Amino acid sequence: MHLSVVIPAHNEETLLPRTLAALAGSIAAARADPALGLTAAEVIVVDDASTDRTGAIAAGAGARVVRIDRRQISASRNAGARAALGDALVFVDADTVVPPAVLREALATLKAGAAGGGAFPRFDGAIPRYARILLPVFLAVVRLSRATGGCFLFCTRAAFDASGGFDETLYATEEVWFCRNIRRRAGRFVILRETVITSARKLRAYSARELLGLLARCAVRPGRIRQREHLGLWYGPRRDDPGGAAPRLP
Repeated sequence: MHLSVVIPAHNEETLLPRTLAALAGSIAAARADPALGLTAAEVIVVDDASTDRTGAIAAGAGARVVRIDRRQISASRNAGARAALGDALVFVDADTVVPPAVLREALATLKAGAAGGGAFPRFDGAIPRYARILLPVFLAVVRLSRATGGCFLFCTRAAFDASGGFDETLYATEEVWFCRNIRRRAGRFVILRETVITSARKLRAYSARELLGLLARCAVRPGRIRQREHLGLWYGPRRDDPGGAAPRLP
């Protein structure tokens, strides 16, 4: 098995080093497990219009850097997949730590015949009270849809091609449709029991009113997810993380 890890990134110089360091350890652990049959691995960072040191940090850590100028998460993931050499693809957000057990289970799941899968996150640092109340409900709804968030997804190259990749007409929820297309067009989609660790910076930087208001507006007018200007949570100027901690290595 040849593994390609794709990391979409825009101005991620703060959290990307921790993500890359964790991946290096997890990949080394996977290569040491003869049951997985991992013969080669690469990390691809898709630097999408960054104005900071994202690309330099990625290259310094030994990752292959692909540069695009789209400011779109779907396009970034697809660009990384096009450049990838592996027959197993893993998509990881730039603010997400992947413990060794998660990567191992993902690869074992593919080796056992699944087309793809994903993992749910747990969040670093403190999160607001409203988020502690709403997150279990939100995660339960997503789980019922048999999808996961985009911070950790995996699939075979054949399944990615059969699914059509990530929908570049969407600026949000593209991961939900990707999971659905894997199931419909490629085969079994598995949600792992293990969790990754992702940054709660958006939950700390935005109020409940702002986040719930955005969700409500998108629910009333679904076409907004196809328009970048309505999705400031993901595409607007990044707010400072008030008191947040970087995800810790497992």
